[in-house]
Amino acid sequence: MAHEIRQDIRLTQQLVMSPQLQLAIKLLQLSRLELEEVVREEMEANPVLEEDVAGEAAETVSVKKEEKEIDWEAYLESCYERPLGGTNFAEESEESSLEATLTRTITLTEHLMWQMHLSPFTLEETLAGEFIIGNIDEDGYLRVGENNRDEKLYLKSVTDEIVKATGAVKEVVESALKKIQQFDPAGVGSRTLKECLLIQAEFLECNNHVIKEIINNHLNNLEKKNYKAIAVALKIPIDKVVEALKVIMGLSPRPGSAYGQSETNIIIPDIYIQKTGGDYVVLLNENGLPRLKISSYYKELIRNNGRGADATKAYIQERLRSAKWLIQSIHQRQRTIYKVAQSIIKFQRDFLDNGVCYLKPLILRDVAADIGMHESTVSRVTTNKYAHTPHGIFELKYFFSAGIERDDGTGMAFTSIMEKLKNICEMEDASRPLSDQKITDLLKKSGINIARRTVTKYREAMDILPANGRKRLF
Repeated sequence: MAHEIRQDIRLTQQLVMSPQLQLAIKLLQLSRLELEEVVREEMEANPVLEEDVAGEAAETVSVKKEEKEIDWEAYLESCYERPLGGTNFAEESEESSLEATLTRTITLTEHLMWQMHLSPFTLEETLAGEFIIGNIDEDGYLRVGENNRDEKLYLKSVTDEIVKATGAVKEVVESALKKIQQFDPAGVGSRTLKECLLIQAEFLECNNHVIKEIINNHLNNLEKKNYKAIAVALKIPIDKVVEALKVIMGLSPRPGSAYGQSETNIIIPDIYIQKTGGDYVVLLNENGLPRLKISSYYKELIRNNGRGADATKAYIQERLRSAKWLIQSIHQRQRTIYKVAQSIIKFQRDFLDNGVCYLKPLILRDVAADIGMHESTVSRVTTNKYAHTPHGIFELKYFFSAGIERDDGTGMAFTSIMEKLKNICEMEDASRPLSDQKITDLLKKSGINIARRTVTKYREAMDILPANGRKRLF
């Protein structure tokens, strides 16, 4: 058969993650302290970046010499504006005491359970899902069933074990597991390394055949760094393998590693929600976060662009572009947090006015629709970001909770129900503590119709002892 060489023109669509978009997503999910660390590291690595100590960035950054590669005029107009609602908190209020900044780090199990209760799970899927999440280890892998070298047999044994333990049918178990594997962090709930990497590649919309082929059949060669063998097996040039490896090496083999055991940390609020007149306002906490500007020395080099070696100009241009992306991404992060906080205020006004017992049911989709963003963006913003409110410091995620409808037609979040249950136990007669059934009856009088077993579940979740354990003789 004769071979011929020819050229074809094909039109295809492909999602390209630009470096600027990757940086923006990375900064969006960082905590306050992590962001400060990243900024400090960038300032050390990039000589173009300087801290604007005197707050002169807006007045001193004009650049007259235009660059073909970078639109400096548009950049300087947009990047040095103070973020919405920005302010510095040089003086701490009485509420900003050490005790007020203590929080407990969320565990991976709690993070997954929170997502499950906000997702469309049926009752049967929820029961299976609770078992699945309870058997996900700290690395994010589902550890159920007997380990078997045959991957297909092992995956089947995992499903069979969950069916046996929960009594759910196979289809329900597989549906619950598939939904959990779409949770954050990407790759969680995987049973094997291969499944973990494939889920992450799918999450990033990497439809590259080479990437999937390497993950499916050549992880052994990848571990040994035998890239030539991969290229020969796939019959592709070595540079195609290298491109695919850059993506694969960016995936996490331990998706749950970002979540540790429960511990106490000191936190700094990202925002302050304060009441001014009859309205609540959002103030971004910029205290401790360096305000960045372009070095005056390098601005002078831009004006004299005709001088110097090509290598020097290329280096300066690359550093300037990196500085631009960083500043824009930080400002975009702050604006997004501000928008989400404003939306939360709109939905949780009763909480801000009256306290935790008035927290309303709220899901990510509600806020996403309100501000015109994707649910995944809202999820990133609400993780590891904290708000200082009139009732204390809360993670933004705290304001999202499923709930029930009360007798009067209003909604009530499960978090509020638990707080009300806690208050009932604190106010009871210690010599005659209330049983779970009596607590259930009191809640029903308040229009909260939940079963006694649900009261028991909430009480145990808050580490509140049963009636006989709470009884005090003196």
